[in-house]
Amino acid sequence: MKIAIAQINSTVGDLAGNAAKIADYAQRAKVQGASILLTPELGLCGYPPEDLLLRDGFYLACDEALRVLAQQVAGITVLVGHPHQVGKKRFNAASVLQDGKVVATYHKHSLPNHSVFDEVRYFEQGSEPCLIEMGGIKFGINICADVWHEPAALAAKQAGAQVLLVLNASPYHLNKQATRYDMVRDRIADTGMAVVYANLVGGQDELVFDGGSFAMDSEGRLTQQFAAFEEVLGFVEFANGQPVKGTLEEVEKDEASIYRALCLGVHDYITKNKFPGVLLGLSGGIDSALTLAVAVDALGADKVRAVMMPSPYTAQISIADSREMVKLLGVRYEELNILPAFIALEGTLSPLFHGLPADTTEENLQARIRGVLLMALSNKSGSLVLTTGNKSEMTVGYATLYGDMAGGFAVLKDVSKTWVYRLSNWRNTQGRVIPERIITRPPSAELKPDQTDQDNLPPYDVLDAVMACYVEQNMNIADIVAQGFAEADVLCVVRLIRIAEYKRRQAPVGVRITDRGFGKDWRYPITVRYQDGF
Repeated sequence: MKIAIAQINSTVGDLAGNAAKIADYAQRAKVQGASILLTPELGLCGYPPEDLLLRDGFYLACDEALRVLAQQVAGITVLVGHPHQVGKKRFNAASVLQDGKVVATYHKHSLPNHSVFDEVRYFEQGSEPCLIEMGGIKFGINICADVWHEPAALAAKQAGAQVLLVLNASPYHLNKQATRYDMVRDRIADTGMAVVYANLVGGQDELVFDGGSFAMDSEGRLTQQFAAFEEVLGFVEFANGQPVKGTLEEVEKDEASIYRALCLGVHDYITKNKFPGVLLGLSGGIDSALTLAVAVDALGADKVRAVMMPSPYTAQISIADSREMVKLLGVRYEELNILPAFIALEGTLSPLFHGLPADTTEENLQARIRGVLLMALSNKSGSLVLTTGNKSEMTVGYATLYGDMAGGFAVLKDVSKTWVYRLSNWRNTQGRVIPERIITRPPSAELKPDQTDQDNLPPYDVLDAVMACYVEQNMNIADIVAQGFAEADVLCVVRLIRIAEYKRRQAPVGVRITDRGFGKDWRYPITVRYQDGF
């Protein structure tokens, strides 16, 4: 027998569109001889629906969409993920559709309440197993986090299941697929059941779902591995109750996987929200260069517009490198000199600033002029402004509110400066689009003469390593220092992290590519007296 996997890109709230896609995959799977079609977690409504799950009307609409979908199913069994309300209780569910009817419904047992997950906020825990029999094989059903823990899989085994079918909406971060393999092998060791694992694909606000659906036999051997970062209709052949080795796509790692996640996140945010295109400020620096490359790869050059806004402190090589890059990529490009606006604003403020020395006020003024220009172009064209700041800058607040932080989507929000360099170099191996000098010259905001980032910050390799320890691994200061970092550098970075929280709260959403970004999984108070110490 044959099981099909619908690795689909659902859009949150597009119930009719998602249902139509599932129906199409079911028909195609049936034509190709599949007996069962497995879809992702909450694939009918999209994941995560967040506080839509607090509204009774949303459940009613999902129920109706499920009923209509079921009527279109014939000659194949379809497992559909959807929210399910029973009385006053709400569940993360998977329903079995056969011959026009919903014949069984499973309620998720394990509700994750960590990182980016808030399922305890919305759902009740299920407790009963659910099995379907097909081709002489009894299949148990689990939903995502169920298979990360023993009880739900074991309950299916004890009820007589021989194979476990798992609906997933497992978001991407670097090296996530290896973690999934390890987790599934743990459940196989516990239960002796083969596993078919279907994962959602697509971007939803800050989250990217990478797909990468797969199957393993009862010995934990990988028998199918489907492509990541794209929709797939995959097939798993069974013989003697075991999946037979078939499609084994290579799983991309490191730079390649991060870059594809960024592109998918940008593409889906722009297209699902129906923006006609994007625009960004191109500075001649590496962050805006990488952002531009991702935008073009994600959307096409015809939907991307770059604007260089030089000031008196902008180096001629920055302008030259920007001009070269836009020619390489073929995007629309303009240059808007901000000097007249800067002089006008300085004149307006001069009576109030009389006798006071120039400082970051004048630097921020330049950034804010650029933000105003970009937002004006955005308002006039409808295109969304992409901000270009990276995670290192967001960590320490090296960014200007209402200046370079002005925009609708932060492509590099979870990408450290170290990774910006790695990704830029990798992208050039796929075809040169970033002039080499942009990569090799010292980074600078170019807001005053001879400025470099390291005038105020530790070297980025140090900053990023300390950030990873403190932000991503929750290490305390003493333990970070014990790793060999200078105490002064650690204290500097941690202090800057603490005082920059108010900026991060006002930053646009951006793609999450680590297991802890500055989004839903970072929830620190702005007003706080506690300080980490030794």
